[in-house]
Amino acid sequence: MNTLTLSNRDARRIFLDRHLLSETPQGPAHGAQLQRLIERLGFVQLDSINTVARAHDLILFSRRPRYRPNALKTLYERDGALFEHWTHDAAVIPMGYYPYWEMRRKRDAKTLRKRYKNWHQHDFESQFQKVLDQIREQGPVCSADVGKDEKRSKSGWWDWHPSKTALEYLWRAGALHVIGRDGFQKRYDLTERVLDEHLCDPAQAPDEAKTIDWCCSGALDRLGFATHAELAAFWAHITPAEARAWVGREIAAGQLEPVEITGADGTTRSAFARPGIADDRALQTPPTQRLRVLSPFDPALRDRKRAERLFGFKYRIEMFVPEPKRIYGYYVFPVLQGDSIIARVDMKAFRDRDTLVVRALWPEPGTRWSKGKQNAFEAELARLTHLAGVSNVAFDDDWLKGPSA
Repeated sequence: MNTLTLSNRDARRIFLDRHLLSETPQGPAHGAQLQRLIERLGFVQLDSINTVARAHDLILFSRRPRYRPNALKTLYERDGALFEHWTHDAAVIPMGYYPYWEMRRKRDAKTLRKRYKNWHQHDFESQFQKVLDQIREQGPVCSADVGKDEKRSKSGWWDWHPSKTALEYLWRAGALHVIGRDGFQKRYDLTERVLDEHLCDPAQAPDEAKTIDWCCSGALDRLGFATHAELAAFWAHITPAEARAWVGREIAAGQLEPVEITGADGTTRSAFARPGIADDRALQTPPTQRLRVLSPFDPALRDRKRAERLFGFKYRIEMFVPEPKRIYGYYVFPVLQGDSIIARVDMKAFRDRDTLVVRALWPEPGTRWSKGKQNAFEAELARLTHLAGVSNVAFDDDWLKGPSA
């Protein structure tokens, strides 16, 4: 039997469909509807940078422009419909998935002891009981509420003192639960005091085999096609070896088939997909032409190498690059239209001036910045002002860069 080869256009359509970027961005964005959106994505990465809006807010806004940050805060902190933990980074995750994090919590409990000792170079383990007792007696705490007289890490890594490190470890290992954030500071409480008993009981959690199956199956549902390494990286719970073994079992059972994925440069790469992907509904549905600005941490762009293969879009965050060596800017947003990433834009909301300022825009190679694209871009900026909390849009002089300028 011949291996199916997906064209680059078809691969993009499936990928964008799974990331909810093919459909017109519209519809309710609070309560059960917002919960369903996050379930479809799997999780939403949290990030504190707020040049225009925080990453998690822009991720949701780009799919539902009626979204406002209070809707996520309500779902997370008041309704308890989400919990916070790690995938590849800190994220909010549907509470129904909590049992599948038990394996991650056990693995974190083992690996983080050594890692935190190396990073922070202090005895954080001696603070475990003190921190737990304080929370039990006084209620939820932020890191500023513990270890007030303690010295900071000698290594300078994140500038954590022992009790702050203990908080993070106890959270990652499962004894503590983050119940929300003040500003962007996590608030910790005892897990047993926050969650239902059946969620707190490790004995009722899925075993490793079921967790690995859930992770791989759920990752494939949200990627459309993937290598075993991409499956492992999606939730960042399991190893590539565990994902490879799962792929082997699923192929033997007829639940997976090999496919070749054509990249933007015309080369192909082997991956795996569910049987019948050649008839996937996404292949018959052109993505919306609605232009939208994406977060640099959007799920569709998190895997930079995959985005480069599929879209020919090479991207890196330059906030850690010294300013004279930056190619674009501190925090630059990708711009999506149809099935192409057409530009990247450096912009910032100056809330004291009530203005969203576009400082520079670079069309991607092969993209002509036409009047139609400019009109679509300005319409997106007008929508973004509602999320950014400003009323006006302005453009710096010489903001349009490159050959389209």
